[in-house]
Amino acid sequence: MKRLLMAAAFLTATPAFAEDKMTLLLDWFVNPDHGPILVAQELGYFADQGLDVEVIAPADPADPPKLVAAGKADLAISYQPSLHLQVSEGLPLKRVGTLVATPLNCLLVLEDGPIKTPADLKGGKIGFSVAGVEEALLHAVLGKYDVSVDEVELVNVNWSLSPSLMSGQVDAVIGAYRNFELNQMEIEEVPGKCFFIEEEGVPTYDELIYVANPETMDVDKVRRFLRATELATQYIVNHPEKSWEIFASTSPELQDRLNEMAWVDTLPRFALRPEALDEGRYTRFEQFLADAGLVDGTRPVADLAIDLGAE
Repeated sequence: MKRLLMAAAFLTATPAFAEDKMTLLLDWFVNPDHGPILVAQELGYFADQGLDVEVIAPADPADPPKLVAAGKADLAISYQPSLHLQVSEGLPLKRVGTLVATPLNCLLVLEDGPIKTPADLKGGKIGFSVAGVEEALLHAVLGKYDVSVDEVELVNVNWSLSPSLMSGQVDAVIGAYRNFELNQMEIEEVPGKCFFIEEEGVPTYDELIYVANPETMDVDKVRRFLRATELATQYIVNHPEKSWEIFASTSPELQDRLNEMAWVDTLPRFALRPEALDEGRYTRFEQFLADAGLVDGTRPVADLAIDLGAE
């Protein structure tokens, strides 16, 4: 009888439920921008929240929001500027959390080159990778110096941003990430200089966000996911060197000087409260895109983003 009671107690203590599965689509290949996600995975924070999270890097960076909108994944990492355009086009998406809470994009030039201010780009060549939003950013930055986008030549460099600048193909590039391209150029011993777009007339925005389909999302699962990444971000801030070791240990491709330098520069930009929503940012950027003619009219913040903690 005693043995039967012990067996019954053991069975009662064993968890009777399986972890809830979630699929997260990244915006790009794994890099330090995704630190809280990998640290949460490695430290068991997702498991603590009863989640089994599958993290997938996309074959095409344009696909993740579309796949989430189609109900093929729970969450995708995207960009606040892109969200405004996608919602205006009718995609059923909302921002449900923030990963990187400051712009990373910058207008990048050679540190020792002839471009001392954006005004010097009049008549020059500017490389870009993604049409649309980046042209609006350029319009704002150049406009501050009384230079029209029509007075520069835009060159599609197909993601080859810093190489096209270092080789002299262009005089500047827009869309370069200050935590990556600047470090890449330093390693190549061709130093770059960033003009930070939020200091040059562009409204501040969230660089990387989590988006979900509001019609199909499981609010409870998403909140548990964000709680796990919040704990991981706190760990990263408190233990920057140890968290780098944890992050880098997940793949040999991450264990190089560029990623280690980028980790240090990215760390202070992670959202400490990923659920929290700054409505003003979305209102201002929606108006910014409308003024640039990239969206027709403006949408209320409720159509673009949600603070699940306030629900």
